Amino acid sequence: MNRARIAAIYLLLVAAALAALALSLVSGSVHIDFTGVIQGLRGNDALTQALILDLRLPRALTAFAAGGVLAIAGVLMQVLLRNPLADPFIMGVSGGAAVAALSAMLLGVSGLFVNISATLGAFGTIALVFALARGEGGWTPVRLLLTGIVVAAGASAVVSMLLALGDEAKLRGMLFWLMGDLSFATRPAPLLIVYMAALILCFPFARHLNVLARGELQARVLGAPVDQLRTGIFLSTSALTAACVTAAGPIGFVGLVTPHLARLMLGVDHRFVLPAAALLGGILVTTADLCARVLFAPRQLPVGALTAVIGVPLFLVLLRKKT
Repeated sequence: MNRARIAAIYLLLVAAALAALALSLVSGSVHIDFTGVIQGLRGNDALTQALILDLRLPRALTAFAAGGVLAIAGVLMQVLLRNPLADPFIMGVSGGAAVAALSAMLLGVSGLFVNISATLGAFGTIALVFALARGEGGWTPVRLLLTGIVVAAGASAVVSMLLALGDEAKLRGMLFWLMGDLSFATRPAPLLIVYMAALILCFPFARHLNVLARGELQARVLGAPVDQLRTGIFLSTSALTAACVTAAGPIGFVGLVTPHLARLMLGVDHRFVLPAAALLGGILVTTADLCARVLFAPRQLPVGALTAVIGVPLFLVLLRKKT
């Protein structure tokens, strides 16, 4: 693929990301035009400034970062398992984080303790998948994927039991959180840092990812540190998923669909796929969050439900194109 086309695709993605963020600032139950947004950012209108800086901008940035983080995790997981259906949700990482976070909520804790619980749940789930999937020949992509699917199903069952045992007064909030909820996203900085750090740290390993995607044996022959890469990818996807779950709840289909879109546009070179998927993930979740706020305003929809509504037909179209 020539450089001009790659540059054009990236310019288009950046423009789409900026447009999605801009629309998120002007749209909502109270419409503000772009002039009002600029005046609010300058501090000329205190009410508009509070609406944008305290509510809409943090939520839009959190949505963008969450989508980008999930997209990066999806790319890494699909490379490791060499399976186009692999993502953090299918591998059970998100389910483990959700179980731990809901358990913390039921115990009456909140804030930082819920975030810590979700992180520990994600790492505990991936450790469980590793332990259960290890056979006589070590870990294989098929065994890891099947084990992850079973663990994810188990986590889903535990979540259902926790909801049944939970306080009815908290049930609606817990359900919204489980379907992806950005209504309480007021601190986007931590997730934005995770987003940028993931891109910066993963990019130097893009060539290794290209080799690993062709098969473990070929990667070893070419001198790639397969064992270290495999462990690093699992730990990275666990941390990325936990960071997203704690900030926005479980949001599905982003890590599954966006890597396919990026590869369709830019090929299989992960030097280009990783940044493109990160942008596409951010655009998808930001757009879904915008729709969640405006379609039935002033009522809001769960973001995860809308990403599924967008992601399912999109994935089916991509599947049809490849077959």
